[in-house]
Amino acid sequence: MFKTPSIRSARLIKLMVNHASRRHITGRGGTPINTIIVFVPQQEAWVVERFGKYARILEPGINFLAPIVHKVAYVQSLKELAIDVPQQAAITMDNVTLNLDGVLYLRVTDPHKASYGVEDAEFAITQLAQTTMRSEIGKIALDTVFRERETLNVNIVEALNKAAEAWGITCLRYEIRDMKLPKKIQEAMQMQVEAERKKRAYILESEGQREADINVAEGQKKAKILNSEAFKLEQINNAEGEANAILAKAKAKADAINIVAQAITSKNGVNAVSYNVAEQYVSAFSNLAQKGNTVLLPANTGDVSSMVSQAMAIYTNLSEANKVKQTLSETEEVKEEKQIEPTNINVNPASWDTDTHTLFSSELDSPDKQN
Repeated sequence: MFKTPSIRSARLIKLMVNHASRRHITGRGGTPINTIIVFVPQQEAWVVERFGKYARILEPGINFLAPIVHKVAYVQSLKELAIDVPQQAAITMDNVTLNLDGVLYLRVTDPHKASYGVEDAEFAITQLAQTTMRSEIGKIALDTVFRERETLNVNIVEALNKAAEAWGITCLRYEIRDMKLPKKIQEAMQMQVEAERKKRAYILESEGQREADINVAEGQKKAKILNSEAFKLEQINNAEGEANAILAKAKAKADAINIVAQAITSKNGVNAVSYNVAEQYVSAFSNLAQKGNTVLLPANTGDVSSMVSQAMAIYTNLSEANKVKQTLSETEEVKEEKQIEPTNINVNPASWDTDTHTLFSSELDSPDKQN
């Protein structure tokens, strides 16, 4: 049979559990009070001392501590912490003063070193971040600070990790939060930016104008080439058309002349020629004094028969002359056909040269030639 605990014992156990379940119960120095039964929260490390000497680190969950003997000396949070780095002045390589601040992200990896390696880990890491940032800013010029911002953060983290390794702290990253420039430097940079933008605008405008001029020039060049080719083709076509027209006219005229010649050789052809000459005479006479006021006329202008007779006499003379020429040409052709073709004589150049040399030598040796 179990004995029912007394009311006093029950109250004591309840008081001990309540004290152990509270996270923020702190004793002297800001550390939790040893209530024999303690509950360590997750992601926290409680450093326990035994008679003032480091004993162990309590794991998260329920833990038992001997009263008076054990004491919770330090409480370290294992979560990632964000610490503000106060604003400070830094001088760049080109002697420009910058006012900047940042945020440092770190985590406690070794609670023992973080408790006994440094007095105030947060203050120490903050001061180290400021000095490292001033040192890194002094290595670069003002114009490259903004471009090298990522590199600057990486270099600061590397320098902090080398120093904070002995303190049991790991720096995860560092970010520059705000950066302020002197007013005059800011105005100068603003003017530089405006000048650079104007320069780019002028360059782009000039390049656009150049491209436009080039395009216009190329268009004009191509247009002139096309116009010249079109004009050339037009001239060729016109020349071919005129040539064809001349050939057609000449052919038509030749056909007309052949028809007229055949008509003249036929019966009553001479009468037809006389009628044509008379008709042309009357037509020409009707066109007199059309383009000028002065006209020279023969004495027998109205005698059409005499004019026709003269024209026919001229025609007859020309016809007889043409017949004589045609007869002579036919005679010459017959003579050429009756000529005997020359015979082919085979001559040996070597023998000819020998005979010629002998004949020439004999002539020189004769007494008559020598005298």
